[in-house]
Amino acid sequence: MASKPGILTDWPWKSLGSFKYVILAPWVVHSIYTLIIKDGKERDPVYVLFFPFLLWRTLHNQIWISLARYRTAKGNNRIVDKSIEFEQVDRESNWDDQILLNGILFYVVYMIVPGVAHMPLWRTDGVLLTILLHMGPVEFLYYWLHRALHHHYLYSRYHSHHHSSIVTEPITSVIHPFAEHLAYFLLFSIPLLAGILMGKSSIAAIFGYISHIDFMNNMGHCNFELIPKTLFSIFPPLKYLMYTPSYHSLHHTQFRTNYSLFMPIYDCIYGTMDKSSDALYEKSLIRPEELPHVVHLTHLVTPQSIYHLRLGFASLASKPYTSKWYVWAVWPVTCCSTILTWTYGRTFILERNQFNKVNVQTWVVPKFKIQYLLTLRNESIDSLIEEAILRADERGIKVLSLGLLNQGDERNGYGEHYIHGNPKLKIKVVDGSSLVVAVVLNSIPKGTTQVLFRGNLTKVAYFIASALCQMGIQVATSRKDEYEQLNTKLKNVECESKLLLSKSCTEKIWVVGDGLTKEEQMKASKGTLFIPFSQFPPKRLRKDCLYHTTPAMMSPKSFQNIDSCENWLPRRAMSASRVAGVIHALEGWNVHECGNTMFNVEKIWEASLHHGFRPLTIPT
Repeated sequence: MASKPGILTDWPWKSLGSFKYVILAPWVVHSIYTLIIKDGKERDPVYVLFFPFLLWRTLHNQIWISLARYRTAKGNNRIVDKSIEFEQVDRESNWDDQILLNGILFYVVYMIVPGVAHMPLWRTDGVLLTILLHMGPVEFLYYWLHRALHHHYLYSRYHSHHHSSIVTEPITSVIHPFAEHLAYFLLFSIPLLAGILMGKSSIAAIFGYISHIDFMNNMGHCNFELIPKTLFSIFPPLKYLMYTPSYHSLHHTQFRTNYSLFMPIYDCIYGTMDKSSDALYEKSLIRPEELPHVVHLTHLVTPQSIYHLRLGFASLASKPYTSKWYVWAVWPVTCCSTILTWTYGRTFILERNQFNKVNVQTWVVPKFKIQYLLTLRNESIDSLIEEAILRADERGIKVLSLGLLNQGDERNGYGEHYIHGNPKLKIKVVDGSSLVVAVVLNSIPKGTTQVLFRGNLTKVAYFIASALCQMGIQVATSRKDEYEQLNTKLKNVECESKLLLSKSCTEKIWVVGDGLTKEEQMKASKGTLFIPFSQFPPKRLRKDCLYHTTPAMMSPKSFQNIDSCENWLPRRAMSASRVAGVIHALEGWNVHECGNTMFNVEKIWEASLHHGFRPLTIPT
């Protein structure tokens, strides 16, 4: 929002929320109707193609978003080092409003302007006319409109909303108030209306021109330099006819320079070209890929979780993972991606963070939760994890933390076989189990005397049960087999006296893991607090009960570039395994943390608090 919002700031359909797309329904339905009912001569391809073209523009923008986020996570050719936060993601979440506006105006113009219907596919003179009118009137008028928008009166009421983003992403290009978009539409309509009124327009000229604007807008707002130097070496005057991401980035950091739309020649003519433009371009081009100190290795959860990654839909990634009805609309894409990851896939970089001079990257193993649970897929997954560990080791990375099911289980020694199989590893592998135990123990409300323990018994489960017994808390379990396993594993008098078999399930604190059934949840008393010790949360079936998050901690404010949620965790919360990797690097602990042994629980908890990480509050 601008600092002093002016009239026509908000979009007219803001109150509709995610149902705003229905405003296009009448025209879309009518275009489909004409496609089906009318014969070949009466059917107008321009009218029919409007809606597919709007979908193409949406896809085009999304491709740029994903590409830019991937490249900035890698770090090579990055321009601005400042971080993107949730506030910017929220502000830019309505980027498709301008596509809706253009769609409505396209349909209206089609109905009232003669000469739009039944245009030819291509006319060379019309395409040349569009190019010339853009290079002349459009670029000239935009330059002076842009300078006017930087006058304090208009800037405070409108354009400051766009400039709230110092670090730009491709979609920052279209984040403007409603009134500003109307002005841009009128400006960019000049070549299109001129071609139509002169009878020289074509489908290629209209759709090609708008696609060109989208391409240049998205490219120019990337936070990485991608225009090769050879282009300007081959044709030197090109530097005045085409801007670069670093060129426009200076406009967002310096504010009073580089006003041009796509052609820097107007800045050159009127003396507003930033003197450091060439230097920043050269510097960004040679900037190498950033080497992290810590890598957190995670994986996909469900087929739909690809859209919740920060490389997917930014607005979904910025909120805790929940299933959305409209994601089902892209099920063909989901199916294709599932098949690809099932048969082929390589670990990729997802996110880049920095904290206390420690660079952190998140890598994703392109496999789903169900694939980890299938015995037949364990070998291929283990090879991907081992490949990632070896790649990180070769690059000199100090710590690699294993997230979610990458931590392994009894079958692979809880990840210990990666170390035994590669005895020359310099990198330290951390599963974060000690911090998981610490987080769960510190989530137990003070004064608790008894808990119900339920879930698949893992290394973490045994250590939590043992620690609870040593704290003087009775550990009850509702299943006889689990009771016997705990009794066998925890062979000391202090623990044995604190273990009991419960039949009533009346305990108010449930410490739960994977395997908790719906029937068992329904037996819980009203007001029961469920505290998970596994990496996956139980389904929230009881509205009269409380559910803690999976083991996690809240990151300090100085932890930079957090603009997405880690699966189902709230904003700025980080899984215990991810935090553990960072703490190992900060403390310089030169030890592995995986296998059947447990790192010092108290030590890693105190270190986490010392570095500013805080436990999540118990839900109320």
